[in-house]
Order: sequence, then C-alpha cells, then structure tokens
Amino acid sequence: MPETDSGRNTLFRRLNILLVEDYDDAREMYRDYLEFSGFSVHTARDGHEALEKARSVMPDLILMDLSMPGLDGWEATRRLKADPATSSLVVVALSAHALAAEGERARQAGCDGFIAKPCLPHDLVEQMLAYVTVQPADDQPRRQRSRRS
Repeated sequence: MPETDSGRNTLFRRLNILLVEDYDDAREMYRDYLEFSGFSVHTARDGHEALEKARSVMPDLILMDLSMPGLDGWEATRRLKADPATSSLVVVALSAHALAAEGERARQAGCDGFIAKPCLPHDLVEQMLAYVTVQPADDQPRRQRSRRS
C-alpha cells in the first residue's frame, strides 16, 4: 500500500467517512483505526447528529450503528434516504444484530449494506471497500450503488 513519510496508508486519503456510534470506546477505536488507514473520519453519537453531519459533510460512506438512544440508526437512515439532498449517500449498517433477518431489515430501511459487530478494525476497512470505488489518492472517489448480498 502507498505510504507517506509517517507510515500512514495514503490509498484512502480522499474518502470521507461518517462514523455513527453511540458507544464512546467503539467510536474512538474505529475512528482511530480508520484515520490511521488514511480515511478522513467525521463522527456522530446519535441519529440527530448523524443527519446534521451527513448534510454538512456529504461523506462517501456512512457507517451507521442501528441501535442508539433517541433517534436510532434505522430512522436516521430512512430520513437520509427520503431527503433528495442525501438520498444518494452510501449507508452501511454497523450493528451487533448479526442475524440474517437484521441485515434484510437494514436494507429495507435504506441501508446499502450491513456489517456485523464485533468487527476487527482491519476487517471493517476490508468490508467497507465493497461499497465504494477507490480512486488513486489524487482523484475523487466514486460512490458505488450496487448492494451487497
């Protein structure tokens, strides 16, 4: 993988990720690893903050925890997909609900994919790449709209 002088991976430099997770420890762990991997990471603690940040950042990919207090990830995703300004954003559910039915339910709510937790950080990056098309660091990334089964 390409590296900078600091040893950080530069392949994902241009990809903006919005990580929505209510547990501080999990959010910090995933954020730190994603930033180390070269992603630009924005975080949100709940669905309301996720809606606000999604509209302002327009990320290439949103990792959305589904079970959160207040406005949960299910409803936040529905609202994002119902809004013409954010409907094309790629939303991938990141949830401890690992049953196959939960993945289908997430897709019905508008998620473009589903990643089960717990998930090791390097496995998360690998799975995330299935949902975006990575361009060289000097080009803009393109969103990939096909849904994984």
